[in-house]
Amino acid sequence: MTRQRGYVDLQINGIGGIDFNESNLSALSWERALEWLAQDGTTDFLPTLITDSVDSLCLKLANLSRLCEASVQKPHGSCKAVGIHLEGPFLCDQVGYIGAHPKQHARPLELDALKRLVDAANGWIRLVTLAPECDPNGQGIEYLARENILIAAGHCNPSIDQLRCAIDSGLSLFTHLGNACPASIPRHENIIHRVLALRDSLRVTLIADGFHLPLWLLDSWVDWFGDHRVAIVSDAISAAGLAPGIYQLGQQKVAVGADGVPRSADQTHFVGSGATLGRMRNLCESQLSWSSERIEKLFKTNAAQWLGLPSD
Repeated sequence: MTRQRGYVDLQINGIGGIDFNESNLSALSWERALEWLAQDGTTDFLPTLITDSVDSLCLKLANLSRLCEASVQKPHGSCKAVGIHLEGPFLCDQVGYIGAHPKQHARPLELDALKRLVDAANGWIRLVTLAPECDPNGQGIEYLARENILIAAGHCNPSIDQLRCAIDSGLSLFTHLGNACPASIPRHENIIHRVLALRDSLRVTLIADGFHLPLWLLDSWVDWFGDHRVAIVSDAISAAGLAPGIYQLGQQKVAVGADGVPRSADQTHFVGSGATLGRMRNLCESQLSWSSERIEKLFKTNAAQWLGLPSD
């Protein structure tokens, strides 16, 4: 029986009350998360771990890789993990750029630490988001490229020359453009404009919940980059699919209000998304009138191709 591909999510931190950043995520919680995702229409995804100490991340990666391995054995037609997205810890620690990541664990890239993380995941890391300025010699990016791991810039503020050098070393993506940067940035010399200037060399992921980006801006950027260079990600946390309340992302409490948006306890910034890809698709179809061809590319086939998944 041929497995029909649904949504492919390159960045999801949790769903249905389950946080993938738990230190000891259980097999039962993992199975429940797979069921939630399958019900929403997702068939392939990258559970995402955010910044923590290298020691803690190694433990989380080892546990999560075992759970991912188990999901491969699920019957055709169900949801399964096809890799892990490691978002951090090699990120810019400046306010605004660090976003919801714990600043105390953000750090410059050291090759030995990166190799420890990759080894702990037992071959399951498929995407790493890092700040190019934290890897000034490009050694980390070159190592990841040799390991056939996709490299994205994100939570970063590199100069355009640093970004060009990172691309030359193997970086090819930018994670959730338009977010993880300060609310007030220089008019011209800023990370968003640098990425737009290099759009012919980069692919981008965008969060389509209507809060992380205004829908008119989302629509404009998709037109600008082209359908083949964009993938929609949920960036969902454990609150996705649930009512307003207090939820968890790693070690931090997250408040979800009546608008369904997860925010930090001090209400200063978003903490992931409360929406699934299914909900985002409905929003884009109803508010932006995206064609079925565009939906197929942005929610399914682009991400699948970038990961090298077999065709349907």
